Amino acid sequence: MRISKLTRAAVGIASLALAATACGSTSDQADTNASKSSNKGLAIAYDIGGKGDQSFNDAAYAGLEKAKSEFGYETADMEPTEGETDADKEQRLASLAKQGYNPVIGVGYAYGTAMQKVAKKYPDTSFGIVDSVVEGDNVASLVFAENEASYLAGVTAAKATKTNTVGFVGGVDIPLIHKFEAGFKQGVEDTNSKVKVLSQYLTQTAEEGGFSSPDKGKAAAEGQIEKKADVVYQAAGLSGQGVIEAAAAAKVWAIGVDSDQYNQEALAKYKDYILTSALKDVGGAVYALAESVEAGQALTGVQTFDLKVDGVGLAESNPKFKEIDGLADAVAKAKAGIIDGSIKVKTE
Repeated sequence: MRISKLTRAAVGIASLALAATACGSTSDQADTNASKSSNKGLAIAYDIGGKGDQSFNDAAYAGLEKAKSEFGYETADMEPTEGETDADKEQRLASLAKQGYNPVIGVGYAYGTAMQKVAKKYPDTSFGIVDSVVEGDNVASLVFAENEASYLAGVTAAKATKTNTVGFVGGVDIPLIHKFEAGFKQGVEDTNSKVKVLSQYLTQTAEEGGFSSPDKGKAAAEGQIEKKADVVYQAAGLSGQGVIEAAAAAKVWAIGVDSDQYNQEALAKYKDYILTSALKDVGGAVYALAESVEAGQALTGVQTFDLKVDGVGLAESNPKFKEIDGLADAVAKAKAGIIDGSIKVKTE
């Protein structure tokens, strides 16, 4: 079954809700028989930063845990290695498919080339890839409207700043992260054109550690804070923890990303300075893909997670969010405008 637009599967970001998946798997008949007899469940292969990033990868793991709990089957999750090649990623995905896991999900755009190859070799396994589009009858491409959530983060920053200077820290200078920056800048501009946005990317490539180096994130945020930024939004994976640490040390606001970082245990000592997070329901996508496979109706094709289906959003867990004058109303108004089409959010 091929679907061009994601349909709502449950209740939204906080409850891991939406849908997307695929099918395929096996390089020869022996592998096919092994997969079918094993009848294993969901497996995920992490992006750079791995489990414990309190963000993107951990959101995927939450989806895996939900599927494991609900379906009572065996799951697997595998870490990336430093400096790995596409061949390494291909071997990881193929190993999971060969062992009988179904579906197999590559968490991150970096799995694109590898998945294109592996999905063809294992046509009876369902595959999913987060943040990239891969063609294939047994592949679900799970993509998000990060720019929409970032727009709401921009509205928040513009309402919260007292210095009229805010910051954006991107992990790697790539189109995916440009979407975060574009939405954020537009949200700031539309809310208060007097507010200046300082932007910085940590590295040009993921291999240089842009998504996995908290020290780089911390240094970048400290530099922006020295230039009077009193709200800093990060889209930098594990590196974002350094941004949050720097903001807390300077007693200014941080805006988290992907997961509700205010509620992340590992970030608890900084939580008073995490005003909000731009949410991306990676966990919901992972779970829904597994659910569709379990139901025997694996989804395929491009699945778009946007505000309309609660695929992205903005956290309001920090009580201080509602204490900032006009903030909650401004965010609600912006969200409604994006959903009804009166606000068109840029991607570049």
